[in-house]
Amino acid sequence: MRPMKILIVEDNERVALFLKSGLMEAGYTIDHAENGRDGMLFAASENYDVIIMDRMLPGGVDGLAIIEALRKTGNKTPIMILSALSDVEERIRGLKAGCDDYLVKPFAFGELLARLDALLRRTQEKRDETTLTVGDLTMDLLTHKVKRGGRALSLQPTEFKLLEYLMRHSDQVVTRTMLLENVWDYHFDPQTNVVDVHISKLRQKFDTGASRQLLRTIRNAGYMLTAND
Repeated sequence: MRPMKILIVEDNERVALFLKSGLMEAGYTIDHAENGRDGMLFAASENYDVIIMDRMLPGGVDGLAIIEALRKTGNKTPIMILSALSDVEERIRGLKAGCDDYLVKPFAFGELLARLDALLRRTQEKRDETTLTVGDLTMDLLTHKVKRGGRALSLQPTEFKLLEYLMRHSDQVVTRTMLLENVWDYHFDPQTNVVDVHISKLRQKFDTGASRQLLRTIRNAGYMLTAND
């Protein structure tokens, strides 16, 4: 099982070092972005279990703007805001923008860990569901039966694993790197077209002839499984 991966978007070097050291000691894998622009690039291109976001950031993009942009693209990664802005109105703004938790600086590290555990538990509970559904496409994780509009589909083990990952991340852009790492366990780019080949086979099995195409190619980005127009 891979370690939980957290993105820290924080411009204060002292706070960032404190977070990185403590979270790595707690067993997390950490990426760190020092400004809003880099934070947006990290969040949009990698698959994180939690994002810890500073509210006020350099780089022309603040924390709220990043959160709003991620939510508009369908990214559902749990996000915790860390901010010195403690007014109730600011907390409400953060929650309305799409964050899942809001912790005011200065904070106790023990409380931060407890809140992260709560976010991860809620996320894991969603992942532990036994049936996945996207539009009229359903997957039973216990029996490994997949149906599209009531029609049973026959999938090879790798195709099933690929489709499961896409369904768990429905309405999100999924990159080839994310698929290689999470479906094939490749942690580098082996210059292979294995992703494209399997995506093509999946399309043939559940999208060919259907009134609505669920699996889309997002140019220069990756793929998205969605029932939304």
